[in-house]
Amino acid sequence: MANKLKETRVLTWNDLSMAELTVLETAFWSSHTSRHALAGLLGYSKSKANATVAALIERGLLQEAGQQPSSGGRQPEALRLSERLGVVAGIDLGATSVDVALMAPDLSIRAHHAEPIDVRAGPGVVLPRVRAVLRELLGQLNLTTRHVMGIGMGVPGPVAFDQGMLVAPPLMPLWDGFSIRDDFRREYAAPVFVDNDVNLMALAEQWRLRRQLPDFLVIKVGTGVGCGIVCHGQVHRGATGSAGDVGHICVDQQGPLCHCGNRGCVEAMAAGPAIARLAEEAARAGTSALLAQWLARDGQLSPEHVAQASRQGDATASAIVQRAGGLIGQMLASVVNFFNPSHVFIGGGITNIGPLFLAAVRQSVYQRSLALSTRHLDIQFSPLGAHTGVTGAGVLAMQETLRTRGVAP
Repeated sequence: MANKLKETRVLTWNDLSMAELTVLETAFWSSHTSRHALAGLLGYSKSKANATVAALIERGLLQEAGQQPSSGGRQPEALRLSERLGVVAGIDLGATSVDVALMAPDLSIRAHHAEPIDVRAGPGVVLPRVRAVLRELLGQLNLTTRHVMGIGMGVPGPVAFDQGMLVAPPLMPLWDGFSIRDDFRREYAAPVFVDNDVNLMALAEQWRLRRQLPDFLVIKVGTGVGCGIVCHGQVHRGATGSAGDVGHICVDQQGPLCHCGNRGCVEAMAAGPAIARLAEEAARAGTSALLAQWLARDGQLSPEHVAQASRQGDATASAIVQRAGGLIGQMLASVVNFFNPSHVFIGGGITNIGPLFLAAVRQSVYQRSLALSTRHLDIQFSPLGAHTGVTGAGVLAMQETLRTRGVAP
């Protein structure tokens, strides 16, 4: 792929017709579809679909990707976005780590790097490192910044999507009002799109499902708690970009103080740090010999310690897991009653805790939600793997780059 990119000029598409853009977007989401299937998806006549596809292939924006199995007659030729378009950069910035990938237009990962990072250090520390990683990955592929067609980035806080800017993010206060988009423009001509990290998880689920589910939720439970909302097939961001900030829904008015300034937020009581805190309290109180042993050995406990202890039959650890799952379910029940999704996918680091947590979430949701809201509701861990965040960032970059015709907003 790198050689193909180096040998060709950077393609432009700001003069494409709406029909041509629609074909490109449909080809992106449909993945290796045929001309006939494209025509059916778009409601185009066979001649219109063939003519549009031919024009896009001629311009180097689409390419044929091999023959598909025949259902009778000639084998159809699969289509995909051309590798000559370049690469998209996906950046998943979490509270304690960053995941960066360069992807082909079909979102296959070409180069990848992840490392620990403290988002609280602020943009002046974090973003120079992110840009350095991007340069290293481009170097691995023998590419330059001009081969990057779009950049997508997820962050653990509310985002004003149109400005690519965080707004009063509780986990990252030094980022308030900082323009990530402007920072990247110093090196990249490609358009840059920034969104909340859980919205990227929702986009990744849409990509996995090929947009077959119109109304679903993605709950991320890690250092914080957030919700990605897909409504009528589109990620719903709300009027100011803060839709889905469910981590600060109160589940106990007498609960612990949250970093947002309020008491009893579900994030303060059931996210990863809360689980670790409860485990350390139990260890010091002597209610779990196993957790006390690990605390003495390691100096601190993590949700992974709690998960391991629970799997070994530790009653205190299991109670902590069930309590956290029940509180997440209590919050989620209100959202389910309000939104009535068909599916809820749970992701984030908390999924490593295992089935006991999921069972507690389900029990709480089914107990507290209206019967009609849960009659056909499916609650499950997200089946996506370690690259969920960067995949969602790639979807964001590719989708929005197509919509803007590759022009930076």
